[in-house]
Amino acid sequence: MRHAFLLASSALLVSSLVAAGPACSSTTPSVTPSDAASSPPPVGGDGGLPDVAIPPLPPPPAGSLVVDFGPIKVAPGVERTQCVTKKLGNTRKIHVGRFQNRLGDASHHLIVYRVNDTVEQPKPVDCRPFADTLDPTKGAPIMISQKAEDELVLPKGVGFAMEANQLVRLEMHYVNASATEKTVYATSAMVPMNEADLKDEADFLFVGNPDIRLPPRSKTTLGPTFLKLPESHTGVNFFALTGHEHSLGTDVKVAVAPDKTGAGTPVYDVPGWLWNEPKTVVHDPPFTVPPGGGFRFSCSYDNVTDKQVGFGESAGNEMCFFWAYYYPAKGPRVCLHTDQVPGGLDACCPGSSVICNMLK
Repeated sequence: MRHAFLLASSALLVSSLVAAGPACSSTTPSVTPSDAASSPPPVGGDGGLPDVAIPPLPPPPAGSLVVDFGPIKVAPGVERTQCVTKKLGNTRKIHVGRFQNRLGDASHHLIVYRVNDTVEQPKPVDCRPFADTLDPTKGAPIMISQKAEDELVLPKGVGFAMEANQLVRLEMHYVNASATEKTVYATSAMVPMNEADLKDEADFLFVGNPDIRLPPRSKTTLGPTFLKLPESHTGVNFFALTGHEHSLGTDVKVAVAPDKTGAGTPVYDVPGWLWNEPKTVVHDPPFTVPPGGGFRFSCSYDNVTDKQVGFGESAGNEMCFFWAYYYPAKGPRVCLHTDQVPGGLDACCPGSSVICNMLK
């Protein structure tokens, strides 16, 4: 989740600001940064191998508007982030109350954005992970999936706004760590709600900690980390959360707390949590964060490699994030906490102008 919501660049930036070391130091043996950075074998949809057929999929929900990525062939050892930008197909403003995403082989994660682009890009092209996340005038994520079959049903009367003739970007991070060719594809089906039922618009909050240092052959827990909720989001209703790590991750736990030291209330604690099938926990009724409070979260890992592993967007690095869906909309935010500065630092983008401007 090349991945997740503050990217390796944010960790590297914080490190440089405090004269710390690099945010990430090594990878798992399967696909390394040097593999990804070298000239990879050609990929279908990008002027390389031809597009391929995919197995028949179950029909999308009735009334769906569907946007797809691929299918494309991916050669062994290739890791990439690629995007398509396509019309959603709505001629008037709508609100989406249900999403259904499907991912194919070697798909690491899919991010669905509503964007303010004016030109379609139907063929997969290389793109920067979490493109335009820090600039809401350009676009904002509305759903992230890391499961082969993923569905999000919003609370009654709540929907993500889609302007007339909305363009949608599908950002696909894929990695083929096998010795054989794989097929990558994704579909995102969006079901419009009855506009007469609309009460609130939904939005998206992404929270994480880039301070990952995993010694070789050891189990490590990062946190608990406390991140204060931005004042602009006081009183919003959180209705779903999903934790995110890479392949060394073993658990993500999130609680709501009144302050850094106060007792917390668990809101995301999944027995048998799986990094490659992270459960989305739905809260009905939704929960709120007390004024001045925030999220306390931790991430656990089992580094089975012989190298130290740090934060990074490659599948061979690690991450500690969760994303939360909420209403009423107060704007998307990407927030991180780091202890690489004395006393710790919270930064949310947009909002922390110096850091956010440097990250764009």
